[in-house]
Amino acid sequence: MKKFLAMVLALAMVLAIGSAAFADDAFKLGGTGPLTGGAAIYGNAAKNGAEIAAEEINALGGIQIELKYEDDTHDAEKAINAYNTLKDWGMQISLGSVTSKPCEATSAETFEDRIFALTPSASSVAVVEGKDNMFQMCFTDPNQGSLSAQYIVDKGLASKVAVIWKNDDVYSKGIYETFMAKAAELGLEVVSDTTFNDGNATDFSVQIADAQSNSAELVFLPMYYDAASLILTQAAKIGYAPKYFGVDGMDGILSLEGFDTALAEGVILLTPFNADSADEKTASFVAKYQEKFGEIPNQFAADGYDCVYAYYQALTNANATPDMDAAALCDLMIQQFTSMTFNGLTGNNVTWDTAGAVSKSPKGMVIQNGAYVGLD
Repeated sequence: MKKFLAMVLALAMVLAIGSAAFADDAFKLGGTGPLTGGAAIYGNAAKNGAEIAAEEINALGGIQIELKYEDDTHDAEKAINAYNTLKDWGMQISLGSVTSKPCEATSAETFEDRIFALTPSASSVAVVEGKDNMFQMCFTDPNQGSLSAQYIVDKGLASKVAVIWKNDDVYSKGIYETFMAKAAELGLEVVSDTTFNDGNATDFSVQIADAQSNSAELVFLPMYYDAASLILTQAAKIGYAPKYFGVDGMDGILSLEGFDTALAEGVILLTPFNADSADEKTASFVAKYQEKFGEIPNQFAADGYDCVYAYYQALTNANATPDMDAAALCDLMIQQFTSMTFNGLTGNNVTWDTAGAVSKSPKGMVIQNGAYVGLD
Protein backbone atom coordinates (compact mmCIF):
# COMPACT_ATOMS: atom_id res chain seq x y z
CA MET A 1 0.00 0.00 0.00
CA LYS A 2 2.83 2.42 0.91
CA LYS A 3 4.58 1.59 -2.35
CA PHE A 4 1.37 2.32 -4.27
CA LEU A 5 0.88 5.68 -2.50
CA ALA A 6 4.49 6.61 -3.20
CA MET A 7 3.98 5.88 -6.90
CA VAL A 8 0.81 7.98 -6.98
CA LEU A 9 2.55 10.90 -5.28
CA ALA A 10 5.52 10.65 -7.64
CA LEU A 11 3.22 10.63 -10.64
CA ALA A 12 1.34 13.64 -9.30
CA MET A 13 4.62 15.53 -8.87
CA VAL A 14 5.69 14.72 -12.44
CA LEU A 15 2.33 15.87 -13.80
CA ALA A 16 2.45 19.05 -11.76
CA ILE A 17 5.99 19.85 -12.91
CA GLY A 18 5.08 19.06 -16.53
CA SER A 19 1.97 21.23 -16.34
CA ALA A 20 3.91 24.16 -14.87
CA ALA A 21 6.63 23.88 -17.51
CA PHE A 22 4.03 23.69 -20.26
CA ALA A 23 2.29 26.79 -18.95
CA ASP A 24 5.54 28.75 -18.86
CA ASP A 25 6.64 27.76 -22.35
CA ALA A 26 3.33 27.77 -24.20
CA PHE A 27 1.00 30.31 -25.72
CA LYS A 28 -2.30 30.25 -23.86
CA LEU A 29 -5.11 29.93 -26.40
CA GLY A 30 -8.69 30.06 -25.14
CA GLY A 31 -12.17 29.93 -26.61
CA THR A 32 -15.80 29.61 -25.63
CA GLY A 33 -18.48 27.51 -27.28
CA PRO A 34 -21.60 25.46 -26.63
CA LEU A 35 -20.15 22.26 -25.18
CA THR A 36 -23.56 21.35 -23.76
CA GLY A 37 -27.09 22.16 -24.86
CA GLY A 38 -28.83 22.26 -28.24
CA ALA A 39 -25.86 23.69 -30.17
CA ALA A 40 -23.26 21.39 -28.61
CA ILE A 41 -22.53 19.69 -31.94
CA TYR A 42 -20.92 22.92 -33.13
CA GLY A 43 -18.99 23.75 -29.98
CA ASN A 44 -17.55 20.31 -29.42
CA ALA A 45 -16.60 19.93 -33.08
CA ALA A 46 -14.66 23.22 -33.08
CA LYS A 47 -13.01 22.31 -29.77
CA ASN A 48 -12.10 18.82 -30.96
CA GLY A 49 -10.60 20.08 -34.21
CA ALA A 50 -8.57 22.70 -32.36
CA GLU A 51 -7.38 20.06 -29.91
CA ILE A 52 -6.01 17.82 -32.67
CA ALA A 53 -4.18 20.75 -34.26
CA ALA A 54 -2.64 21.77 -30.92
CA GLU A 55 -1.48 18.20 -30.28
CA GLU A 56 0.15 18.00 -33.72
CA ILE A 57 1.87 21.36 -33.31
CA ASN A 58 3.12 20.56 -29.80
CA ALA A 59 4.55 17.27 -31.06
CA LEU A 60 6.78 19.21 -33.47
CA GLY A 61 8.75 20.50 -30.50
CA GLY A 62 8.87 24.17 -31.42
CA ILE A 63 6.00 26.51 -30.60
CA GLN A 64 3.79 25.07 -27.86
CA ILE A 65 0.08 25.82 -27.50
CA GLU A 66 -1.94 25.32 -24.34
CA LEU A 67 -5.60 25.11 -25.37
CA LYS A 68 -8.54 25.73 -23.06
CA TYR A 69 -12.24 25.86 -23.94
CA GLU A 70 -15.06 27.01 -21.67
CA ASP A 71 -18.75 26.14 -22.13
CA ASP A 72 -21.05 29.05 -23.03
CA THR A 73 -24.15 26.93 -23.90
CA HIS A 74 -24.78 29.26 -26.90
CA ASP A 75 -25.74 32.06 -24.50
CA ALA A 76 -24.22 35.56 -24.68
CA GLU A 77 -24.26 36.22 -20.93
CA LYS A 78 -22.69 32.86 -20.15
CA ALA A 79 -20.12 33.49 -22.86
CA ILE A 80 -18.99 36.63 -21.02
CA ASN A 81 -18.59 34.62 -17.82
CA ALA A 82 -16.66 31.95 -19.72
CA TYR A 83 -14.46 34.63 -21.28
CA ASN A 84 -13.64 36.10 -17.89
CA THR A 85 -12.64 32.63 -16.68
CA LEU A 86 -10.22 32.37 -19.59
CA LYS A 87 -8.91 35.86 -18.98
CA ASP A 88 -8.21 34.99 -15.33
CA TRP A 89 -6.43 31.85 -16.58
CA GLY A 90 -4.05 34.09 -18.55
CA MET A 91 -5.35 33.74 -22.11
CA GLN A 92 -3.00 35.51 -24.55
CA ILE A 93 -4.78 34.77 -27.85
CA SER A 94 -8.36 33.76 -28.44
CA LEU A 95 -10.60 31.58 -30.56
CA GLY A 96 -13.48 33.91 -29.71
CA SER A 97 -16.79 32.06 -29.49
CA VAL A 98 -18.14 29.34 -31.75
CA THR A 99 -21.61 30.80 -32.44
CA SER A 100 -22.53 34.31 -33.52
CA LYS A 101 -24.54 35.86 -30.68
CA PRO A 102 -22.10 34.79 -27.93
CA CYS A 103 -19.20 35.89 -30.13
CA GLU A 104 -20.74 39.33 -30.60
CA ALA A 105 -20.58 39.62 -26.81
CA THR A 106 -17.07 38.24 -26.31
CA SER A 107 -15.62 40.14 -29.27
CA ALA A 108 -16.46 43.39 -27.47
CA GLU A 109 -14.43 42.10 -24.52
CA THR A 110 -11.43 41.02 -26.58
CA PHE A 111 -11.47 44.40 -28.32
CA GLU A 112 -11.44 46.28 -25.04
CA ASP A 113 -8.77 43.99 -23.55
CA ARG A 114 -6.65 43.97 -26.74
CA ILE A 115 -6.64 40.20 -27.05
CA PHE A 116 -6.49 39.04 -30.66
CA ALA A 117 -9.30 36.64 -31.58
CA LEU A 118 -9.91 34.32 -34.53
CA THR A 119 -13.32 32.62 -34.39
CA PRO A 120 -13.77 29.33 -36.23
CA SER A 121 -17.46 29.75 -37.02
CA ALA A 122 -19.17 32.89 -35.67
CA SER A 123 -20.28 34.36 -39.00
CA SER A 124 -22.26 37.48 -38.04
CA VAL A 125 -20.88 40.72 -39.46
CA ALA A 126 -21.40 42.30 -36.01
CA VAL A 127 -18.74 39.96 -34.63
CA VAL A 128 -15.95 41.81 -36.44
CA GLU A 129 -17.55 45.17 -37.14
CA GLY A 130 -15.49 48.03 -35.71
CA LYS A 131 -12.94 45.67 -34.12
CA ASP A 132 -9.48 45.61 -35.69
CA ASN A 133 -8.41 42.56 -33.67
CA MET A 134 -11.34 40.23 -34.42
CA PHE A 135 -11.04 37.85 -37.39
CA GLN A 136 -13.14 35.00 -38.82
CA MET A 137 -12.15 31.63 -40.29
CA CYS A 138 -15.71 31.12 -41.59
CA PHE A 139 -17.64 32.96 -44.27
CA THR A 140 -19.63 35.96 -43.10
CA ASP A 141 -23.42 35.70 -43.21
CA PRO A 142 -23.75 38.12 -46.15
CA ASN A 143 -21.28 36.09 -48.19
CA GLN A 144 -23.19 32.88 -47.51
CA GLY A 145 -26.46 34.42 -48.65
CA SER A 146 -25.19 35.91 -51.90
CA LEU A 147 -23.04 32.87 -52.72
CA SER A 148 -26.03 30.55 -52.20
CA ALA A 149 -28.24 32.52 -54.59
CA GLN A 150 -25.44 32.64 -57.15
CA TYR A 151 -24.83 28.90 -56.84
CA ILE A 152 -28.52 28.04 -57.31
CA VAL A 153 -28.64 30.13 -60.48
CA ASP A 154 -25.28 29.01 -61.86
CA LYS A 155 -26.15 25.33 -61.41
CA GLY A 156 -29.73 25.74 -62.66
CA LEU A 157 -31.10 24.09 -59.53
CA ALA A 158 -34.50 25.81 -59.61
CA SER A 159 -36.44 28.71 -61.06
CA LYS A 160 -38.95 29.02 -58.20
CA VAL A 161 -37.57 29.16 -54.67
CA ALA A 162 -39.06 29.27 -51.17
CA VAL A 163 -37.16 30.70 -48.21
CA ILE A 164 -37.81 29.78 -44.56
CA TRP A 165 -35.74 31.79 -42.08
CA LYS A 166 -35.49 32.56 -38.37
CA ASN A 167 -36.26 36.21 -37.60
CA ASP A 168 -34.77 36.37 -34.08
CA ASP A 169 -31.38 34.92 -35.05
CA VAL A 170 -28.65 37.20 -36.40
CA TYR A 171 -27.11 34.30 -38.31
CA SER A 172 -30.28 33.39 -40.21
CA LYS A 173 -31.38 37.00 -40.75
CA GLY A 174 -28.00 38.07 -42.15
CA ILE A 175 -27.93 35.23 -44.68
CA TYR A 176 -31.58 35.76 -45.63
CA GLU A 177 -31.16 39.47 -46.38
CA THR A 178 -28.24 39.07 -48.77
CA PHE A 179 -29.79 35.99 -50.37
CA MET A 180 -32.92 37.96 -51.19
CA ALA A 181 -30.92 40.88 -52.58
CA LYS A 182 -28.80 38.62 -54.77
CA ALA A 183 -31.84 36.60 -55.90
CA ALA A 184 -33.53 39.82 -57.06
CA GLU A 185 -30.38 40.87 -58.88
CA LEU A 186 -30.10 37.52 -60.67
CA GLY A 187 -33.80 37.19 -61.46
CA LEU A 188 -34.27 34.16 -59.21
CA GLU A 189 -37.97 34.07 -58.31
CA VAL A 190 -38.74 33.74 -54.60
CA VAL A 191 -42.34 32.50 -54.54
CA SER A 192 -42.59 31.94 -50.77
CA ASP A 193 -40.96 33.94 -47.96
CA THR A 194 -41.87 32.73 -44.47
CA THR A 195 -40.29 32.96 -41.08
CA PHE A 196 -40.30 31.69 -37.48
CA ASN A 197 -38.68 32.41 -34.11
CA ASP A 198 -37.81 30.68 -30.86
CA GLY A 199 -41.43 30.78 -29.77
CA ASN A 200 -42.72 28.72 -32.71
CA ALA A 201 -39.76 26.65 -33.82
CA THR A 202 -41.45 23.24 -33.63
CA ASP A 203 -44.42 23.41 -36.02
CA PHE A 204 -43.56 24.40 -39.59
CA SER A 205 -46.82 23.34 -41.24
CA VAL A 206 -47.71 26.90 -42.31
CA GLN A 207 -44.31 27.58 -43.86
CA ILE A 208 -44.21 24.22 -45.64
CA ALA A 209 -47.77 24.63 -46.95
CA ASP A 210 -46.93 28.08 -48.32
CA ALA A 211 -43.90 26.75 -50.17
CA GLN A 212 -45.87 23.84 -51.57
CA SER A 213 -48.92 25.86 -52.63
CA ASN A 214 -46.65 28.28 -54.49
CA SER A 215 -44.95 25.43 -56.37
CA ALA A 216 -41.49 26.05 -54.97
CA GLU A 217 -39.02 23.65 -56.56
CA LEU A 218 -36.33 24.39 -53.99
CA VAL A 219 -36.51 25.46 -50.36
CA PHE A 220 -33.62 27.56 -49.06
CA LEU A 221 -32.97 27.04 -45.34
CA PRO A 222 -30.58 29.63 -43.83
CA MET A 223 -30.62 28.13 -40.34
CA TYR A 224 -29.06 25.62 -37.97
CA TYR A 225 -29.62 21.91 -38.37
CA ASP A 226 -32.11 21.46 -35.49
CA ALA A 227 -34.92 23.49 -37.10
CA ALA A 228 -33.98 22.21 -40.56
CA SER A 229 -34.39 18.61 -39.40
CA LEU A 230 -37.97 19.36 -38.29
CA ILE A 231 -38.80 20.99 -41.61
CA LEU A 232 -37.50 17.98 -43.54
CA THR A 233 -39.42 15.60 -41.30
CA GLN A 234 -42.71 17.50 -41.44
CA ALA A 235 -42.54 18.10 -45.20
CA ALA A 236 -41.96 14.40 -45.81
CA LYS A 237 -45.07 13.53 -43.80
CA ILE A 238 -47.29 15.45 -46.23
CA GLY A 239 -45.45 14.19 -49.30
CA TYR A 240 -43.78 17.47 -50.21
CA ALA A 241 -40.35 16.70 -51.65
CA PRO A 242 -38.64 19.76 -53.12
CA LYS A 243 -34.91 20.22 -53.36
CA TYR A 244 -33.38 21.64 -50.17
CA PHE A 245 -30.45 24.02 -50.05
CA GLY A 246 -28.70 24.88 -46.81
CA VAL A 247 -25.71 26.75 -45.44
CA ASP A 248 -22.94 25.86 -43.01
CA GLY A 249 -25.28 25.82 -39.99
CA MET A 250 -26.83 22.64 -41.39
CA ASP A 251 -23.53 20.82 -41.22
CA GLY A 252 -24.13 18.38 -38.38
CA ILE A 253 -27.61 17.26 -39.37
CA LEU A 254 -26.35 13.75 -40.16
CA SER A 255 -25.19 13.27 -36.57
CA LEU A 256 -28.33 14.69 -34.94
CA GLU A 257 -29.68 12.17 -32.45
CA GLY A 258 -33.11 10.81 -33.36
CA PHE A 259 -33.14 12.25 -36.88
CA ASP A 260 -33.83 9.93 -39.82
CA THR A 261 -30.86 10.76 -42.05
CA ALA A 262 -32.68 9.29 -45.06
CA LEU A 263 -34.77 12.49 -45.02
CA ALA A 264 -31.63 14.51 -45.73
CA GLU A 265 -30.90 12.57 -48.90
CA GLY A 266 -30.29 15.03 -51.73
CA VAL A 267 -29.89 18.08 -49.48
CA ILE A 268 -27.40 20.54 -50.97
CA LEU A 269 -25.28 22.91 -48.94
CA LEU A 270 -22.30 25.16 -49.36
CA THR A 271 -19.38 24.37 -47.09
CA PRO A 272 -15.63 24.93 -47.32
CA PHE A 273 -14.86 21.41 -46.08
CA ASN A 274 -15.43 17.93 -47.50
CA ALA A 275 -14.59 15.08 -45.14
CA ASP A 276 -14.66 12.64 -48.07
CA SER A 277 -11.89 14.46 -49.94
CA ALA A 278 -8.96 12.35 -51.10
CA ASP A 279 -6.58 15.17 -50.20
CA GLU A 280 -3.82 13.78 -47.97
CA LYS A 281 -4.14 16.50 -45.33
CA THR A 282 -7.91 16.05 -45.08
CA ALA A 283 -7.71 12.26 -45.00
CA SER A 284 -5.17 12.39 -42.16
CA PHE A 285 -7.32 14.78 -40.15
CA VAL A 286 -10.47 12.72 -40.66
CA ALA A 287 -8.68 9.51 -39.61
CA LYS A 288 -7.31 11.13 -36.43
CA TYR A 289 -10.66 12.66 -35.59
CA GLN A 290 -12.50 9.36 -36.04
CA GLU A 291 -9.95 7.52 -33.92
CA LYS A 292 -10.06 10.11 -31.13
CA PHE A 293 -13.74 11.04 -31.10
CA GLY A 294 -15.51 8.17 -32.85
CA GLU A 295 -17.21 10.22 -35.57
CA ILE A 296 -16.60 11.96 -38.88
CA PRO A 297 -15.60 15.62 -38.45
CA ASN A 298 -17.85 18.36 -39.80
CA GLN A 299 -16.93 21.79 -41.11
CA PHE A 300 -16.80 23.28 -37.60
CA ALA A 301 -14.13 20.78 -36.60
CA ALA A 302 -12.11 21.65 -39.69
CA ASP A 303 -12.49 25.37 -38.99
CA GLY A 304 -11.26 24.86 -35.41
CA TYR A 305 -8.28 22.90 -36.71
CA ASP A 306 -7.47 25.59 -39.27
CA CYS A 307 -7.70 28.35 -36.68
CA VAL A 308 -4.95 26.80 -34.56
CA TYR A 309 -2.71 26.21 -37.56
CA ALA A 310 -3.29 29.77 -38.79
CA TYR A 311 -2.16 30.96 -35.36
CA TYR A 312 0.87 28.69 -35.58
CA GLN A 313 1.84 30.22 -38.93
CA ALA A 314 1.30 33.77 -37.68
CA LEU A 315 3.19 33.24 -34.42
CA THR A 316 6.08 31.61 -36.28
CA ASN A 317 6.29 34.35 -38.92
CA ALA A 318 6.18 37.06 -36.24
CA ASN A 319 8.90 35.40 -34.11
CA ALA A 320 6.46 35.68 -31.20
CA THR A 321 7.38 34.26 -27.80
CA PRO A 322 5.13 33.06 -24.95
CA ASP A 323 6.48 35.68 -22.56
CA MET A 324 4.80 38.44 -24.60
CA ASP A 325 1.65 39.93 -23.14
CA ALA A 326 -1.71 39.78 -24.94
CA ALA A 327 -1.54 43.37 -26.21
CA ALA A 328 1.88 42.88 -27.81
CA LEU A 329 0.72 39.64 -29.42
CA CYS A 330 -2.44 41.37 -30.59
CA ASP A 331 -0.44 43.91 -32.59
CA LEU A 332 1.70 41.16 -34.12
CA MET A 333 -1.32 39.04 -35.06
CA ILE A 334 -3.08 41.95 -36.75
CA GLN A 335 0.03 42.53 -38.86
CA GLN A 336 0.30 38.86 -39.79
CA PHE A 337 -3.33 38.08 -40.54
CA THR A 338 -3.74 41.10 -42.78
CA SER A 339 -0.69 40.15 -44.85
CA MET A 340 -0.26 36.37 -44.85
CA THR A 341 -1.72 33.64 -47.08
CA PHE A 342 -2.81 30.42 -45.39
CA ASN A 343 -3.45 26.91 -46.73
CA GLY A 344 -5.71 24.74 -44.60
CA LEU A 345 -8.42 22.11 -44.62
CA THR A 346 -11.12 24.65 -45.44
CA GLY A 347 -9.34 26.43 -48.26
CA ASN A 348 -6.12 27.18 -50.09
CA ASN A 349 -4.67 30.64 -50.56
CA VAL A 350 -6.85 31.93 -47.73
CA THR A 351 -6.48 35.62 -46.91
CA TRP A 352 -8.11 38.15 -44.59
CA ASP A 353 -8.97 41.79 -45.15
CA THR A 354 -8.43 44.52 -42.59
CA ALA A 355 -12.03 44.11 -41.43
CA GLY A 356 -11.29 40.51 -40.35
CA ALA A 357 -13.35 38.81 -43.08
CA VAL A 358 -11.92 35.72 -44.73
CA SER A 359 -11.60 35.10 -48.47
CA LYS A 360 -11.84 31.49 -49.61
CA SER A 361 -13.95 29.45 -51.98
CA PRO A 362 -16.96 27.38 -50.85
CA LYS A 363 -17.66 23.90 -52.15
CA GLY A 364 -21.07 22.61 -53.16
CA MET A 365 -21.99 19.36 -51.37
CA VAL A 366 -24.93 17.01 -51.67
CA ILE A 367 -25.91 14.38 -49.12
CA GLN A 368 -25.92 10.93 -50.70
CA ASN A 369 -26.20 7.65 -48.79
CA GLY A 370 -25.62 9.43 -45.50
CA ALA A 371 -22.44 11.22 -46.57
CA TYR A 372 -21.39 14.49 -48.19
CA VAL A 373 -20.44 14.20 -51.85
CA GLY A 374 -18.76 17.03 -53.74
CA LEU A 375 -20.69 18.68 -56.55
CA ASP A 376 -17.80 20.75 -57.91
